[in-house]
Amino acid sequence: MLMYLGAGTVQAAELTSIGVSVADLGNPFFVQIAESIADKARELAGDQVKVIVRSSAYDLTRQRHQIKEFIQMKVDLIVLTAADSIKIKRDVRLAQNAGIHVIAVDINAAGADVTITTDNVQAGKIACEYLVKRLNGKGNVVIINGASISSVIDRVSGCKDVLERYPDIHLLSDQLNGGGTIEGGLEVMTYLINAYARIHGVFAINDPCAQGAVMAAQQAGRTDFIITSVDGAPVARKALMHSDSPWVASAAQFPRQMAELAVETGLSLLQKKPVESRIILIPAQLITAGNLDQYKGWGEQTP
Repeated sequence: MLMYLGAGTVQAAELTSIGVSVADLGNPFFVQIAESIADKARELAGDQVKVIVRSSAYDLTRQRHQIKEFIQMKVDLIVLTAADSIKIKRDVRLAQNAGIHVIAVDINAAGADVTITTDNVQAGKIACEYLVKRLNGKGNVVIINGASISSVIDRVSGCKDVLERYPDIHLLSDQLNGGGTIEGGLEVMTYLINAYARIHGVFAINDPCAQGAVMAAQQAGRTDFIITSVDGAPVARKALMHSDSPWVASAAQFPRQMAELAVETGLSLLQKKPVESRIILIPAQLITAGNLDQYKGWGEQTP
C-alpha cells in the first residue's frame, strides 16, 4: 500500500537536522536522493535545517561510523541506503535507542522505522520482459549483477523469473558483480564478451553498469547484443535517443519521490503521528525510445 503525505499534514518545528548516508555519491541516483532530501527538508523546516550527507561506498564499517557520528551530533532523523540490509540492524537500533527515527530508502534496512524503495522485483521484470520481447523469445542472455543488497537481489530475481518462462532463452552468466559502477560494468562486460562468442541480450542492475557495458561493446566492436537496465538516469535517456545504441530500455526509478516521502514520513514520526505503512513500494516505469517523450526524468514527482 502506497502512502503519500502532503506537506500540510506535518509541522516542521521539531526538525533541525538530518543525517543522510547513501551508497555512492559518484552515482547520480544517490546524488538526486541526497539533494532532494535537503530540498524537501528546507521546504518544510526552513533554511536553517542542517542536512549532513555521507557516502558509505557500500562499506558497512564505514556506514556504521557514519551512524555513530549522526548519533553524536544528535540529529533528529537518519535517512540511509543500507550497505548491508541485515547487518545494519544493530546500528539502526543504536540510533533508535538514542531517540532518532531511521528511514531506509532504496535498500531495505532491518529494523528501520519505515522503508521506502522502488518495487525492485517489478523493475527487474519489466526490464527483462522487454529484453525478451526484443529477442523474440530466444537467445543467450547475461546479467551484470551487483552488491548483495536487497534492491539488487530483487531486480535480479525479477529478471530471472521472466527469463525462466522462456525455454529458448539461455542464461549464460548471472553472478559477476559490476559494483554498480561504469568501471565495473565495463570490466564485467569485457570479460563476458571474451568468455562467450554469442551474446544476444544483457540485463544490467543499474544504469552505470549499463553505460559500462555499452563502452565494452564499443571497444570490442560488438553490435550483436542489446542492453536493458534499471534507473531511468539522464545518461539512459540520452542513449535511448539514438537509434543505433545497444541500450534499448531502462526501468525508471523515482529518487526524488523516495527522498521526499522519507522526509515527510520522518516528520510524521517526530510528531508522533501514525504511519499506516512501514514498507512503501514505488512502481518503476519502463522507458524506451518509443515512450521517451512522455518521461520527464528524475525531476518528476510521481510515476
